[in-house]
Formats: sequence, structure tokens, C-alpha cells
Amino acid sequence: MSAVLDNHGHAGDHAHDGHGHHGPTGWRRWVFATNHKDIGTLYLLFSFTMLMVGGILALLIRAELFQPGLQLVNPELFNQLTTMHGLIMVFGAIMPAFVGFANWMIPLQIGASDMAFARMNNFSFWLMIPAALMLVSSFFMPGGAPAAGWTLYAPLTLQMGPSMDAGIFAMHILGASSIMGSINIIVTILNMRAPGMTLMKMPMFAWTWLITAYLLIAVMPVLAGAITMTLTDRHFGTSFFNPAGGGDPVMYQHIFWFFGHPEVYIMILPAFGIISQIVPAFARKKLFGYASMVYATSSIAILSFIVWAHHMFTTGMPVTGQLFFMYATMLISVPTAVKIFNWVATMWRGSMTFETPMLFAVGFIFVFTMGGFTGLILAMAPIDIQLQDTYYVVAHFHYVLVAGSLFSMFAGVYYWLPKWTGVMYSETRGQIHFWGSLITFNITFFPMHFLGLAGMPRRYADYPMQFADFNAIASVGALGFGLMQVFFFLAVVVPAMRGKGAKAPAKPWDGAEGLEWEVPSPAPFHTFENPPKLDATATRVIG
Repeated sequence: MSAVLDNHGHAGDHAHDGHGHHGPTGWRRWVFATNHKDIGTLYLLFSFTMLMVGGILALLIRAELFQPGLQLVNPELFNQLTTMHGLIMVFGAIMPAFVGFANWMIPLQIGASDMAFARMNNFSFWLMIPAALMLVSSFFMPGGAPAAGWTLYAPLTLQMGPSMDAGIFAMHILGASSIMGSINIIVTILNMRAPGMTLMKMPMFAWTWLITAYLLIAVMPVLAGAITMTLTDRHFGTSFFNPAGGGDPVMYQHIFWFFGHPEVYIMILPAFGIISQIVPAFARKKLFGYASMVYATSSIAILSFIVWAHHMFTTGMPVTGQLFFMYATMLISVPTAVKIFNWVATMWRGSMTFETPMLFAVGFIFVFTMGGFTGLILAMAPIDIQLQDTYYVVAHFHYVLVAGSLFSMFAGVYYWLPKWTGVMYSETRGQIHFWGSLITFNITFFPMHFLGLAGMPRRYADYPMQFADFNAIASVGALGFGLMQVFFFLAVVVPAMRGKGAKAPAKPWDGAEGLEWEVPSPAPFHTFENPPKLDATATRVIG
């Protein structure tokens, strides 16, 4: 098969390939990386590091809430922890991880030799390091880290110490990185697909990322505007959000959530893409309703722009506004339900096996659906007004973000790890990681629904005795969940990176389809230097 190059290297060293190129070695290979696979690896390792940092903050929060009263931290530090946990997880862990998947898999899936702008790709990764360092070091600045909540609402942001400025700067840099990454992904997908691969023959993961990249370019400048106005309010005498000067703090919320709601779909659409690759592979069937999946994804992206104010039902908006945002939010659950239906229909009467990627995919569908239902409940304005800023909301968005984004990423890692490293992970350890994560996740976040319904507010370091039992359960679950992720890294990722395990074939999964399985495992340093030609059915490469 002429389209696929031989790999004369061994696991971990892809410096030599069929065309005799000499790839960089040593530290230069990583610092000056322009190869999409190396940059993808860097993104994934960076995001896991940030996941651990954000996880430590989460465990400090849960340790404080283990029982009533103040145990470990004062309320001010508690608010710093909740704020930084949110910012680090969203901008440091989830988004970079999906960009890592995009870098690794999109060129392989569409038969491109690399990303369109290889040096910009390097730059958009390395921008994240100073931003992450600035975020984390804000704890050591005078007055401590920002404590305004991850949403950075005015007027709290106008009262914060110097760390707020560092946080704003970090968000600007991360936003610039996201925009560059998105431009790269869009140009790669639109211009570098293999001959014969029309848009409607593209793998679903490439589709979801194409749509996500457009979303990112649309909304990151909105966030930049909101935080720049905050900055000028703080230092340059403007009064965008300061009522004393004629400003409006609620305007900040409108601007922030016009970014923030599409943002939550930015964090879930690539997850949908990953699940849409895995379910057909392990059901050994074609994805049910491919076209409807593409249209549903596009619908979600478009609708995400007209639902932002459902985060603001308690700001005193007119009833007409409440009704519009309530119905629009209910409407967005329809294309999401189409996706869930399609995954279940794909599994229906398939020859299913439950290796770890499929376990995480099914776990994702189960738990994400629960998160979707609580979202539908919160869409009802009268109910939301009661539940606003309670632990019910915390439970809801952790069900869609942890069990949504994170579980799908685990599914993707197990699915593509043999292609990345050339070795098979230990199935037993993968199953331990799945069941441990699923059970401890539910122990942590399911009780929060009850806490929220009983009226326990978010972002409080102390609470009345009536909430003690559920909080204790949640804290124990959180510790277990954190330990499962350490286990995942040490028992699954590290051995695979060291090349320990059974050698992986080019196509380790029976039902897997797509160009990425046509190249050897591990994927050679350079792939598809001559674009592969696809035949009419777009499933096989013609030599």
C-alpha cells in the first residue's frame, strides 16, 4: 500500500521513516516541535498536569466541606480555591486535552501529512505554559488568587488584588492560543483532506472539531472583551460594570455568558466526536444516521448562541426574556437527544464487546444523559430561580463536564493509545480505572442533587448540620475519584509511554474504520506524505 509509509524505528523513536527523513531528537524534538503528533502529545501531557493541579484544589474544597464548621481554610481562601479550580479545569485541563486529540488524530483521520500551520501549532502550545504558570502562581501574589468565582462577576472583580490582573492576562494568552489552534484545525480540515474524502465522508471526530473551531473563533474575542473591560474598570477609570460611574454589573453577565454558553458546547462537541468513533467500532456497525449527527452537531452550535441568559434567570429579567431563554434552552436538548438516540441505535443489535474504550463510551452516554436531564430541569425558569447557585447546579455541570468531557477523553485515550504508543494497555487495569471512576464519580456528585434541592448554596466554606451527611459522602467519593486518576496515569499511561505491553497491530480493534488504522502502530513520525486516495466507499485506501 503505497499510501502508507513503513516505520523502521521502534516504539518511542519515529525519527526514521520510509522516506529517510531524520526527525529531531532530544529536547529539540519537543521544544521546537512542528510535528502534529509530538504537539498532540505535549497538549495531552500538559492537560493531564493541569487536571492534577485542578484536582488537588477540588480535594482541598471537599476536605473543607467534609464536615460543618471551618477545618482547613478560611472562607476567603475557600473562594480562591473554587475560582481557580474552575478556571484551571476549564482552560487548563479540558480544552487543551481536546486540542491534543485534534492535533494527534485529525491529520491521521483525513489523510493529511500534518497540520496546515506547523510552526503556529508549536506557538499555540507553548503560549499555554506561561499562562498556566501565571494562573497557578496567583495563589502566591499579595491577597492571594482571584476569588470572584470562575465566572469572574463584577463587582467582585473590581475588589480583587493584583492576582486578578495576572488572571486576566493568562486568560488573554489562553484565548489567543485557542484562536490559533482553531484557525489551524479549520484550514487543515477544509484544505488538506485526502482525494476522495468529501466533507460528508469525514470521520465524526473531524466534523465535531470543525464546528467547535468555528465556535471558538466566534466566542473567544467576546471573553477577551469582557475581561478587558474588567481590566480598564480596575485601573483606567472606566465604569463599564461599576454602578457608581453609571455602569452595569449585569451587563458583564450578559457578555460573559454570551461567551460562556457556547464555551460549554466547545467542551462537549469534541467529546461527541470521540464517542461517535468508538461506539460504531465496538458495535461493529456503521454509525446510525451519520448525516443527522452532522446536522445535530451544527444545530447545537447555532442554538448555543441564543440561550446564554438561562444562567441569569435571577437577575430580574422581564418575563418575556425568561420565556424566550427557557424555550430556547429546551429546544437545544432536541439535537442532543438525536445524538444519544443515534448512539443507542448504533449499538442496537450490534455485535458488541466491552473493552475499556467502549465501557467509557457507554458510561459517558449513561452519565451524560443524566446531566442532560438535570440541565432540562434547570432550563425551567421557575425551578431555576429556586435552584440558582445551589449544589444542584454544581451536580448538573459536573455530570456533563466530568462524566461528559472527561469520560469521553478517557475513552479516546484507551481507543487510540495503541496507535500512539505501539503497545496495548492492560485491559484489567483499564477496567479497574473505569469502574473505579464511574462509582466514585457518582458517589461524589449524585448526593449534590439532594443538597441543592434542600437549598445548600455553592461557594460557601461552611454549612448547617442538616447537610453534613451528604457532604461527607461526597468528600469520600471525591478522594476516591482523584486516586483513580492517579492510578490511570501510573498503571496505564506510564507503561504505555515506556513501550511496556503487548505489541499493538496496525488495527487493534475489530470494527474500527478510518485512515488512522491504515498506518502502522505506533504511527510513524511522518505519515501520508503522498496523500492516500480513497475509493468510492471511503473506507479503504487504494494502494
